[in-house]
Amino acid sequence: MEKTGRSVYIINIVTIALVIAIAAFSVYVYKKGVFTDADSFVAFVRAFGIWAALLFILLQVASVVVSILPTSIGCIAGIVLFGPWLGFLYNYVGICIGSLFAFLLSKRYGSPFVQKIVGRRMYDKYSKWIENGKKFEKMFALAIFFPVAPDDLFCYMAGLTKMKYSKFLTIIVLGKPFSLALYSLGLTAVIHFVTTLLH
Repeated sequence: MEKTGRSVYIINIVTIALVIAIAAFSVYVYKKGVFTDADSFVAFVRAFGIWAALLFILLQVASVVVSILPTSIGCIAGIVLFGPWLGFLYNYVGICIGSLFAFLLSKRYGSPFVQKIVGRRMYDKYSKWIENGKKFEKMFALAIFFPVAPDDLFCYMAGLTKMKYSKFLTIIVLGKPFSLALYSLGLTAVIHFVTTLLH
Protein backbone atom coordinates (compact mmCIF):
# COMPACT_ATOMS: atom_id res chain seq x y z
CA MET A 1 0.00 0.00 0.00
CA GLU A 2 2.85 2.34 0.85
CA LYS A 3 4.51 1.74 -2.53
CA THR A 4 1.20 2.28 -4.31
CA GLY A 5 0.64 5.55 -2.47
CA ARG A 6 4.15 6.70 -3.31
CA SER A 7 3.67 5.79 -6.98
CA VAL A 8 0.41 7.75 -7.15
CA TYR A 9 2.12 10.71 -5.48
CA ILE A 10 5.01 10.62 -7.99
CA ILE A 11 2.59 10.33 -10.94
CA ASN A 12 0.62 13.32 -9.65
CA ILE A 13 3.77 15.40 -9.22
CA VAL A 14 5.04 14.51 -12.70
CA THR A 15 1.61 15.20 -14.24
CA ILE A 16 1.30 18.56 -12.50
CA ALA A 17 4.85 19.48 -13.57
CA LEU A 18 4.03 18.59 -17.20
CA VAL A 19 0.81 20.61 -17.11
CA ILE A 20 2.66 23.61 -15.68
CA ALA A 21 5.42 23.23 -18.29
CA ILE A 22 2.89 23.03 -21.15
CA ALA A 23 0.94 25.98 -19.76
CA ALA A 24 4.12 28.09 -19.38
CA PHE A 25 5.27 27.11 -22.87
CA SER A 26 1.83 27.96 -24.30
CA VAL A 27 1.77 31.37 -22.62
CA TYR A 28 5.27 32.06 -23.96
CA VAL A 29 4.45 31.20 -27.59
CA TYR A 30 1.08 32.95 -27.32
CA LYS A 31 2.74 36.18 -26.15
CA LYS A 32 5.32 35.83 -28.93
CA GLY A 33 2.42 35.85 -31.40
CA VAL A 34 3.33 32.43 -32.76
CA PHE A 35 -0.32 31.40 -33.19
CA THR A 36 -1.44 34.75 -34.63
CA ASP A 37 -1.17 33.42 -38.18
CA ALA A 38 0.63 30.76 -40.21
CA ASP A 39 3.46 33.12 -41.26
CA SER A 40 4.35 33.90 -37.63
CA PHE A 41 4.23 30.19 -36.77
CA VAL A 42 6.49 29.28 -39.71
CA ALA A 43 9.03 32.02 -38.92
CA PHE A 44 9.22 31.00 -35.24
CA VAL A 45 9.71 27.29 -35.95
CA ARG A 46 12.13 27.80 -38.85
CA ALA A 47 14.46 29.80 -36.61
CA PHE A 48 15.23 26.64 -34.60
CA GLY A 49 17.02 24.93 -37.49
CA ILE A 50 17.60 21.21 -36.90
CA TRP A 51 15.26 21.31 -33.90
CA ALA A 52 12.40 22.71 -35.97
CA ALA A 53 10.58 19.38 -36.37
CA LEU A 54 10.71 18.58 -32.65
CA LEU A 55 9.56 22.09 -31.74
CA PHE A 56 6.74 21.85 -34.25
CA ILE A 57 5.50 18.59 -32.71
CA LEU A 58 5.64 20.13 -29.21
CA LEU A 59 3.67 23.14 -30.43
CA GLN A 60 0.98 20.86 -31.85
CA VAL A 61 0.85 18.91 -28.57
CA ALA A 62 0.38 22.21 -26.72
CA SER A 63 -2.29 23.38 -29.17
CA VAL A 64 -4.44 20.35 -28.31
CA VAL A 65 -3.90 20.47 -24.54
CA VAL A 66 -4.38 24.24 -24.26
CA SER A 67 -7.64 25.01 -26.03
CA ILE A 68 -6.89 28.71 -26.67
CA LEU A 69 -4.15 27.76 -29.16
CA PRO A 70 -5.57 27.05 -32.64
CA THR A 71 -4.44 23.67 -34.00
CA SER A 72 -5.44 24.67 -37.54
CA ILE A 73 -2.66 27.26 -37.82
CA GLY A 74 -0.12 24.57 -36.99
CA CYS A 75 -1.60 22.31 -39.65
CA ILE A 76 -1.12 25.00 -42.28
CA ALA A 77 2.41 25.81 -41.05
CA GLY A 78 3.38 22.13 -41.08
CA ILE A 79 2.72 21.87 -44.81
CA VAL A 80 4.58 25.12 -45.54
CA LEU A 81 7.56 24.10 -43.38
CA PHE A 82 7.96 20.42 -44.20
CA GLY A 83 5.86 19.74 -47.28
CA PRO A 84 2.64 17.68 -47.49
CA TRP A 85 4.08 14.32 -46.36
CA LEU A 86 6.36 15.28 -43.49
CA GLY A 87 3.96 18.06 -42.54
CA PHE A 88 1.21 15.46 -42.31
CA LEU A 89 3.40 13.09 -40.26
CA TYR A 90 4.51 15.74 -37.74
CA ASN A 91 0.97 17.06 -37.39
CA TYR A 92 -0.28 13.52 -36.84
CA VAL A 93 2.31 12.69 -34.16
CA GLY A 94 1.84 15.98 -32.29
CA ILE A 95 -1.95 15.94 -32.37
CA CYS A 96 -2.17 12.26 -31.34
CA ILE A 97 0.14 12.83 -28.36
CA GLY A 98 -1.77 15.97 -27.37
CA SER A 99 -5.13 14.18 -27.71
CA LEU A 100 -3.99 11.31 -25.50
CA PHE A 101 -2.61 13.72 -22.91
CA ALA A 102 -5.90 15.65 -22.84
CA PHE A 103 -7.82 12.39 -22.38
CA LEU A 104 -5.54 11.21 -19.55
CA LEU A 105 -5.73 14.56 -17.75
CA SER A 106 -9.51 14.51 -17.98
CA LYS A 107 -9.68 10.93 -16.69
CA ARG A 108 -7.44 11.76 -13.76
CA TYR A 109 -8.75 15.15 -12.64
CA GLY A 110 -12.40 15.09 -13.74
CA SER A 111 -14.94 17.71 -14.73
CA PRO A 112 -13.70 20.64 -12.54
CA PHE A 113 -10.34 20.47 -14.33
CA VAL A 114 -11.96 20.15 -17.77
CA GLN A 115 -14.18 23.17 -17.09
CA LYS A 116 -11.12 25.27 -16.31
CA ILE A 117 -9.37 24.14 -19.50
CA VAL A 118 -12.21 24.45 -22.02
CA GLY A 119 -14.27 27.13 -20.25
CA ARG A 120 -17.63 26.81 -18.53
CA ARG A 121 -19.65 27.89 -21.57
CA MET A 122 -18.15 25.22 -23.85
CA TYR A 123 -18.33 22.62 -21.10
CA ASP A 124 -22.03 23.28 -20.52
CA LYS A 125 -22.68 23.18 -24.26
CA TYR A 126 -21.20 19.69 -24.74
CA SER A 127 -21.48 18.06 -21.30
CA LYS A 128 -24.98 16.75 -22.03
CA TRP A 129 -23.52 14.71 -24.87
CA ILE A 130 -21.54 12.51 -22.48
CA GLU A 131 -24.64 11.34 -20.59
CA ASN A 132 -25.26 8.66 -23.22
CA GLY A 133 -21.92 6.83 -23.35
CA LYS A 134 -22.47 4.71 -26.48
CA LYS A 135 -23.98 7.59 -28.43
CA PHE A 136 -21.11 9.85 -27.42
CA GLU A 137 -18.54 7.28 -28.56
CA LYS A 138 -20.10 7.23 -32.04
CA MET A 139 -20.24 11.03 -32.18
CA PHE A 140 -16.65 11.24 -30.92
CA ALA A 141 -15.45 8.85 -33.62
CA LEU A 142 -17.19 10.93 -36.31
CA ALA A 143 -15.74 14.15 -34.88
CA ILE A 144 -12.22 12.71 -35.03
CA PHE A 145 -12.75 11.19 -38.48
CA PHE A 146 -14.00 14.39 -40.11
CA PRO A 147 -12.23 17.78 -39.65
CA VAL A 148 -15.37 19.75 -38.83
CA ALA A 149 -15.80 19.59 -35.04
CA PRO A 150 -13.89 20.85 -31.97
CA ASP A 151 -12.20 17.48 -31.55
CA ASP A 152 -9.65 18.81 -29.03
CA LEU A 153 -12.53 19.64 -26.70
CA PHE A 154 -14.09 16.23 -27.39
CA CYS A 155 -10.89 14.54 -26.22
CA TYR A 156 -11.34 16.18 -22.83
CA MET A 157 -15.05 15.27 -22.78
CA ALA A 158 -14.23 11.67 -23.70
CA GLY A 159 -12.10 11.42 -20.57
CA LEU A 160 -15.21 12.10 -18.48
CA THR A 161 -16.98 9.04 -19.89
CA LYS A 162 -16.36 5.33 -19.29
CA MET A 163 -14.52 5.07 -22.59
CA LYS A 164 -11.51 2.78 -22.27
CA TYR A 165 -7.99 3.92 -23.13
CA SER A 166 -7.75 1.28 -25.84
CA LYS A 167 -10.92 2.47 -27.59
CA PHE A 168 -9.85 6.11 -27.36
CA LEU A 169 -6.42 5.31 -28.84
CA THR A 170 -7.99 3.24 -31.61
CA ILE A 171 -10.31 6.08 -32.61
CA ILE A 172 -7.51 8.68 -32.51
CA VAL A 173 -4.87 6.58 -34.28
CA LEU A 174 -7.22 5.38 -37.03
CA GLY A 175 -9.41 8.46 -37.36
CA LYS A 176 -6.85 11.26 -37.31
CA PRO A 177 -4.97 10.28 -40.50
CA PHE A 178 -8.12 10.64 -42.59
CA SER A 179 -9.13 14.04 -41.21
CA LEU A 180 -5.56 15.36 -41.39
CA ALA A 181 -5.15 14.00 -44.92
CA LEU A 182 -8.32 15.79 -46.02
CA TYR A 183 -7.17 18.95 -44.31
CA SER A 184 -3.62 18.69 -45.70
CA LEU A 185 -4.77 17.94 -49.25
CA GLY A 186 -7.17 20.85 -49.14
CA LEU A 187 -4.51 23.21 -47.82
CA THR A 188 -1.93 21.94 -50.32
CA ALA A 189 -4.36 22.60 -53.17
CA VAL A 190 -5.05 26.13 -51.88
CA ILE A 191 -1.34 26.89 -51.42
CA HIS A 192 -0.56 25.56 -54.92
CA PHE A 193 -3.40 27.64 -56.40
CA VAL A 194 -2.26 30.83 -54.67
CA THR A 195 1.37 30.24 -55.62
CA THR A 196 0.35 29.71 -59.26
CA LEU A 197 -1.63 32.94 -59.27
CA LEU A 198 1.28 34.90 -57.80
CA HIS A 199 3.66 33.60 -60.45
